[in-house]
Amino acid sequence: MGMLDGKVAIVTGAGRGVGRAEALLLAGLGAKVVVNDLGVSKDGVAEGTSPAGDVVEEIVAKGGQAVANGADVSDWEQSAALIQQAVDTYGRLDILVNNAGILRDRMLWNLTELDFDLVIEVNLKGTFNTVHHAAVYWRAQNKAGNPIRGRIINTPSSVGLFGNIGQVNYASAKAGVAGMTVAAALELKRLGITVNAICPRAESRMTAGLVERTEEELAKRDPAYVAGLVAYLASDGAQDISGRVFEASGYGYEVIQGASHGAICDAARDEPGVEGLGDAVHRIVRNSATPNHYDRGEFWDL
Repeated sequence: MGMLDGKVAIVTGAGRGVGRAEALLLAGLGAKVVVNDLGVSKDGVAEGTSPAGDVVEEIVAKGGQAVANGADVSDWEQSAALIQQAVDTYGRLDILVNNAGILRDRMLWNLTELDFDLVIEVNLKGTFNTVHHAAVYWRAQNKAGNPIRGRIINTPSSVGLFGNIGQVNYASAKAGVAGMTVAAALELKRLGITVNAICPRAESRMTAGLVERTEEELAKRDPAYVAGLVAYLASDGAQDISGRVFEASGYGYEVIQGASHGAICDAARDEPGVEGLGDAVHRIVRNSATPNHYDRGEFWDL
């Protein structure tokens, strides 16, 4: 018996890298998997064919059950059809793993409107689209008296939490995914649905070549470590875990703490103003935690 026997899962962006590892592990643990991948390069340019079918063949060869899907998750109707395919094919939906994403890295002054819009559409809107349509399905099931133990696992990024040079668009999208996760968890709790997120520290085509790494470092960044946490969060044992953002790699699994209040000073007592604020503002900044920005060293040539 597998930990996910009888479950039906959708994994978006599952043709390569982290998504592929997630799809393979969920299937290996007994889930029936809809393998979604549009088949584009990491900057969102169509490549002609989707690798989703290859992943399906790999799952089936190992005795699992899977079907391919080539939907563009940033499209409202296609993402709705993706949810429906899982229900039509396997009779239900239990797990949604949102992993689809693209990069268009540029320094801020070189970043175009198109670069910004496309990254937001795929990474942020694409996540919202599938979460929305899955929630519609699960709410209807709840109203029909069917017990729900839905699982949503989203994929933000440490870039969205701590920032990075050359990735204003990506940071904006991924921070939005983290915020969406926390808010959606509050809304869907009463339906029996958990919503969590994982920032992967994994080597994939999205990160390949950005930083030179040793063999030991690459081993610690195996996507399988991320897939392991996804699988547990998708299981019945994680029913009490929701609204959490994790970071995952071979170095360990870590809960990312949310925003918190720091030091405070008095506002203007009689009416808003700026007189005398200088010393007070500098004092509360000094007495608050330093932002956890990653040290990226020299500016990248983007």
